[in-house]
Amino acid sequence: MTTCTPSSIYGPVASWRLGRSLGVDLLCIDSICSFECIYCQLGKINRVTKQRDVFVSTEAVLDDLKRSEWENCDVITFSGSGEPTLAKNLGEVIEKVKELTGKPVVVLTNSTLLFVPEVRYELAKADTIYCKLDAWSDDVLRRVDRPHAGISLKSIISGIRLLRDEFDGFLAIQTMLLRRPKRFELKRFSEILYCLEPDEVQLNTPSRPVPKNYFLESRGNITESDSNSSFLKTLSKVELEGVRAKLAEFTKLPIITR
Repeated sequence: MTTCTPSSIYGPVASWRLGRSLGVDLLCIDSICSFECIYCQLGKINRVTKQRDVFVSTEAVLDDLKRSEWENCDVITFSGSGEPTLAKNLGEVIEKVKELTGKPVVVLTNSTLLFVPEVRYELAKADTIYCKLDAWSDDVLRRVDRPHAGISLKSIISGIRLLRDEFDGFLAIQTMLLRRPKRFELKRFSEILYCLEPDEVQLNTPSRPVPKNYFLESRGNITESDSNSSFLKTLSKVELEGVRAKLAEFTKLPIITR
């Protein structure tokens, strides 16, 4: 474990889904993830791994939290500098944060470690879980999310399904769309979503700049670009609404967009 120099707490930031969200970053010694998504707002992922570890101590997180404006937030969200389930003290920190603040806890996960029973047990301590699912084929997974070796669409889907069976809280699927799926792809994706039985599906397009290097400040809602960042070409609002309408028709699930 390495001492965290930046604060593990950031915000509160305005969230269109959650209101005022205070961020918890259990990875803030570096950018650490099992994905290297081409749209990642953090920029370069310096540590691409599936190995869990304690990167920031629970004591350090609680000290940072006590110095924050947690009273002024609606929810406390675990996200930050990569994939929060890589932190082995995730469950412990969730428990301590809820004890201290009494606030609802949300976790944003890329779903790659949900096949691990310990990870699902720790996540179940949260109130709301947002599971990333950007792909309907391994080819799309490789091109968009660029996963660590050994991660497949099958392992991600099975992990989400196991979590759905065990978790009584609100579970949503978050999907980032970079292009309009073809009809057969929409049908395939609809079949996957239907089998997962989420409470909600959130369709997004990448609106934030993508830095060339790891940029800690992008943990928040930064939307401005500079010479070291770029924006990706993506779907129009009309195209996104068309995808939403088709998925809602095929799945009969609540499908929302911003």
